[in-house]
Amino acid sequence: SQDTMMLARDTNQVQGLAKYALDFLSSPSEKLSTIDPAVIERVEMFHTDSVLCGLSALALNCNAPTVLRKEALETYATNQPNGATVFGSTQSVHPEKAVVANSCAVREWDSNGTVFGFNSRLGPKFQAGEFGHNDYYPSVVAASQLKQENGAKTILAMLLNDEIRGRLCEVFSLKSYKIDHVVHGAIATAVTYGAMLGA
Repeated sequence: SQDTMMLARDTNQVQGLAKYALDFLSSPSEKLSTIDPAVIERVEMFHTDSVLCGLSALALNCNAPTVLRKEALETYATNQPNGATVFGSTQSVHPEKAVVANSCAVREWDSNGTVFGFNSRLGPKFQAGEFGHNDYYPSVVAASQLKQENGAKTILAMLLNDEIRGRLCEVFSLKSYKIDHVVHGAIATAVTYGAMLGA
């Protein structure tokens, strides 16, 4: 159907994912108006969940998030007016440092989460039920800050990240091979971040 894209195993799947991501992020306001509001509400819920998990880890001075945030602010601050920021600060820092500090804070409690990779319509082969976390949203926020994107594109990019992860989990269960599920998140995040920056 026109709502799906098949990436054949004998094609360059990286290029296929990149094209899909660029198409997905085009005309964000128009595209958001065609997506079921329940989907957008779920993405917003996941994002709120991730931010609150991150802020609570920082509020309780958890070691790794606190150290990474401090490093970003003290060593990697920039004067870029549209740079990425860490939780609780308006100071621009190098985007990769904002992503690492914020994602670490979100992940600290291992309490944030979503389930991907379970599609009952496709049969047992596609019901691995891979578990994934929304720790990757800070990369979308950092890219949005760098490009000065609006909320529509930011939410759409979060949905894109989840969509890529979910579809990868459906067609290739990492846990079946004793590989950590975060690999799908890393692929989805690299594709989404690159597409947001126009790569």
